[in-house]
Amino acid sequence: MNTQSLKSHAEEIKTNLGVLFLAFKDKRTPWYAKALIFIVISYAFSPIDLIPDFIPVLGYLDDLILIPAGIALAIKLIPDEVFLEYKEKQNGLYHITIKGIYAGIIIFSIWLILFYLIVKQLAF
Repeated sequence: MNTQSLKSHAEEIKTNLGVLFLAFKDKRTPWYAKALIFIVISYAFSPIDLIPDFIPVLGYLDDLILIPAGIALAIKLIPDEVFLEYKEKQNGLYHITIKGIYAGIIIFSIWLILFYLIVKQLAF
C-alpha cells in the first residue's frame, strides 16, 4: 500500500465514523446497530486501548483491525437508505471529538472499576 492509498483509507474511516454518529441518532437505525455503533465510536475516540500502544506491534493491531472491522460491521447493520443519506450529510462533524472525550471518560472509568475489582480480589 502506498502513502496516498493509506491516506485515502484513513480519510474514509474518519468519514464513516461521522456517518455512524449520524446514523446512531436516527430512529430508522435498529437498536443492535446503535449498540455496536456506540461501542465502535467510544473505542475509536477513547484514549484507552484494549492492548496498550507501547507494546510493540500488538499495540497498534487493535487500532488497525478492531476499529475498521467494527466500522464495517456497523455499516452492514445500518439500513442502506440511512447510510447513503448520512454519507452525503456527514460534513462538518467537529463536535464528534467532544462526544469522544465523554466516551473516553466513561471507558476510563470502566477500566478503573475493573482494576479496582481485580486488585480487591487479589488482596483478599
